[in-house]
Amino acid sequence: MNAQLFPVLLVATGQTLYMVSISLVFTVLIGLPLGVVLVGTEPGRFLQRPFGSRTAGLVINRVLDLIVNFGRSVPFIILMVALIPVTRALVGTFIGPTAAIVPLSAVAIPFFARMVEIAIKEVDPGLLEVASSLGASRWQLVTKVLLPEAAPPMLLGLSTTVTSIINFSAMVGTVAGGGLGDVAIRYGYQQYSWIHIVSVIVIIFAIVMILQSLAAWGARRLARRTSRPAPALITT
Repeated sequence: MNAQLFPVLLVATGQTLYMVSISLVFTVLIGLPLGVVLVGTEPGRFLQRPFGSRTAGLVINRVLDLIVNFGRSVPFIILMVALIPVTRALVGTFIGPTAAIVPLSAVAIPFFARMVEIAIKEVDPGLLEVASSLGASRWQLVTKVLLPEAAPPMLLGLSTTVTSIINFSAMVGTVAGGGLGDVAIRYGYQQYSWIHIVSVIVIIFAIVMILQSLAAWGARRLARRTSRPAPALITT
């Protein structure tokens, strides 16, 4: 069994990184605009009248807030089982690393959207006022003021999201989802191999620490780059 330890862990680590990376792409692509819209459609914000109606903005905000809260409140193991029909319809199966991407994305998107919302709310409202007075459009407010200024805390929030995805990816091993969690279940639990369990823990810890360090480094660099006057951000 020990002779197969390294090959098994190598394959499982590759599967985990595959699941996490693809899920992270979908999380950013969907969660980032979702967080922006959550903030923008609040009363008094830049998207409070998305269709020329304050009521429409309020309805969108309430619906999205409900979806995000629901997604964050449902336990992952329950969400994973509930999404089996959706997963099968999208990828043709509900087991394996590719199938695990669906529930992992579903649980991470609301979490990251809330992180984006919190980060954007920390941006100084005075920057938006300056940008608006200079004739910035809504698109420019988002892309050249809000997102650059909120980038450091958003990156830290993304690292927290990645950590959660890694933790949840271990849980998909309970339903033959592959990855390090599957190794812990099949070898560690079912075959009582402590070396497999310890190895999985060490690998997951190493991945998390590396990602956290990279995120902290990137956040510090972004914080230095965004320390400049608002007019420079909205030049076209």
